Amino acid sequence: MLTGRVLLIAFEGWNDATEGASGALKAIAEQIGAQTLEAVDPEDYYDFQFSRPMVEIDEEGNRTISWPGSEFMQADREHIEANPSLERLYLLIGSEPSRRWLSFGAEVLEMVQDREIEAVVMLGSMLADVPHTRPMPIFKSSQNEAFRSRFDLEPSTYEGPVGILSILAQAFEAEGIPVLSLWGSVPHYVHNTSNPKAALGFLGELTTLIGINFDTTALAEQAFEWERSIDDVAEGDEEMTTYVSQLESNRDQLESEQASGDALAREFERYLNERKDGAGEG
Repeated sequence: MLTGRVLLIAFEGWNDATEGASGALKAIAEQIGAQTLEAVDPEDYYDFQFSRPMVEIDEEGNRTISWPGSEFMQADREHIEANPSLERLYLLIGSEPSRRWLSFGAEVLEMVQDREIEAVVMLGSMLADVPHTRPMPIFKSSQNEAFRSRFDLEPSTYEGPVGILSILAQAFEAEGIPVLSLWGSVPHYVHNTSNPKAALGFLGELTTLIGINFDTTALAEQAFEWERSIDDVAEGDEEMTTYVSQLESNRDQLESEQASGDALAREFERYLNERKDGAGEG
């Protein structure tokens, strides 16, 4: 279990298929009454034609603009007083920046160092050949030798295009701040909607990892409805039903053969290599 000051990070976009990772951190933020401590300037890091601002109407009927960005947050004082362990927990949630990644990384690193954060957990999700009816597989890795020994992890051997999580991880590790990465595999055939079941899986993993309990009731209900809605679609599609059954069989066999996680590690590397090949097209 991680002790001391811990930062959890998730970014919507390339690193977060079906928003499983960011969905988990948003659920935590809501539960702990998270308050923004610092935020990056959207003008510096975002292309608004790619990550467009959103117009919203507030309770008084006024139109307001919500800009893409990234926020560094912590539980509010009321929640910390009720649960003192929350004082050591920080969140960084946002959209993956479009430009100036080195400057973005330096700004985030300064936020982390100012608060003497001792460990970072990064969350991401990827599309994979997994069934929606099974718990989300989560691949854990770290480039930090002490973390690998402590949590029985393997380093990533991937080479190729990366997202902002990799840039931040390298910046943290260079300054002696250990990073642990959690990557969830989500069904590739259900990619046009948010996946609360993935968020629920991350929430359970984080509870074990950082020793802070979170309420899973709302996400569990959403996950049940999400899974049931896909079941309803599959019932009317024989080809999809057959495909899901095959994925279930493959997943069950994989888990029974290698519960150690080696197979998940290979699956993760295969996914990243496919992303690398796809990035070179066009």
